[in-house]
Amino acid sequence: MAYAVFRIAFFAVFTGLHAVLMAGLFLEWRRDRRAAGHVAAGPEQGLPDAAALVSVVVPFRNEERRMKTLLAGLAAQDYPKKEFIFVDDRSEDGTGALLRAFAEKEAHVSIITLKENPGPNHKQFALEKGLEKAKGTLILFTDGDCELGPGWIRAMVGRMGDSRTGAAIGPVFKKPLPAEEHFGENPAPDRVNGGSRKTGRTSFFSLYQCFDHAVRYMYLAASTGLGAAGGGFGNNLILKREVLDAIGGYGTVPVSPTEDAALISRIRAITDYRIRSICGTDAAVITAPEYSWKAFLRQTLRWNNGGLFSPDLGTRCNFSFLMVTISMGMLALPVVPLLPGLWPLPAAVLLSMSANTVATLILFGAFLPKAGPAYIFQILFTPVYFTFLTILGLLGFKPAWKTQIHEHNAA
Repeated sequence: MAYAVFRIAFFAVFTGLHAVLMAGLFLEWRRDRRAAGHVAAGPEQGLPDAAALVSVVVPFRNEERRMKTLLAGLAAQDYPKKEFIFVDDRSEDGTGALLRAFAEKEAHVSIITLKENPGPNHKQFALEKGLEKAKGTLILFTDGDCELGPGWIRAMVGRMGDSRTGAAIGPVFKKPLPAEEHFGENPAPDRVNGGSRKTGRTSFFSLYQCFDHAVRYMYLAASTGLGAAGGGFGNNLILKREVLDAIGGYGTVPVSPTEDAALISRIRAITDYRIRSICGTDAAVITAPEYSWKAFLRQTLRWNNGGLFSPDLGTRCNFSFLMVTISMGMLALPVVPLLPGLWPLPAAVLLSMSANTVATLILFGAFLPKAGPAYIFQILFTPVYFTFLTILGLLGFKPAWKTQIHEHNAA
């Protein structure tokens, strides 16, 4: 009797949870459609405060090979009142020279050069130093390996028109890596940021990176729609200066492998400000892909561990429940031939992943490779990969920090 109740309850709870998440995604999409009305055709019309100064804060760590596209995108921004705060975190390549060249051509650029970084989250420390310099009433974050459209700042600012909205998270998508290219972990400079790159069939590795990123954002937008935002994409995030003041400054954010998620959790926990997720592609950011499974594993394990061991109890419980139940469903799959009664566990996971995939393709398909039936394999592989990451995290495996990776490569 207990066995039957467990099987049925698992199926009902897991699929019911995802039905609720899909409802949250729909609600957030509707809210964003209304908020997008604040984004005017021109940069100085229709915004909540056309005179608001926006501080764009960007940390850099050995990004010479990937930062040129970002700098070009920042130079092309059509929002009238902005400043750029660049933090060069102990770079050992030509990052500093490229930043100085940008500052010579563009107005209102500040460069902070860090000679030391005590960590333990080096990026979090770099951001704190950048925010000390920022003067804007709105703070906008991105990373050195991103690509931006010319209306990015305007689109992000346009989502802040509601006085109750304290922060908005924008969509981030991975740039596809064609199958014909095999970069290894350190691609040549001309192979990155739109350099010499072949076109053709997208590899499974490239397709999965793009799909994984979009699905993660879908989960974030869905939970945000339900008022339970616990994650964040720090390479596309805007917040009001008054929100930072309300939480006691950026320095009060708990140290975490995922500093963006920790920031969002703190805002939600101790303020009354609302957090929104943007579902419109006008505010999208494109981030560079990883060039090996090893590098991708490091990145996704850091994200997964950030949720499993989040300093915020609510985020930790919600994320852990989701990952553990997915893992239970996948671990039950090979046992089904021996114990057929366990079929509701993997069936619930695969059914929910199918719904997630459809929702992701509907909302963000324009930024995903045109792979057709190949997305069936993503439905099957995603819960298996999430299970693998969860097991690694629970066993105590920790990914190397980006700074440690650079130091290792330089040695």
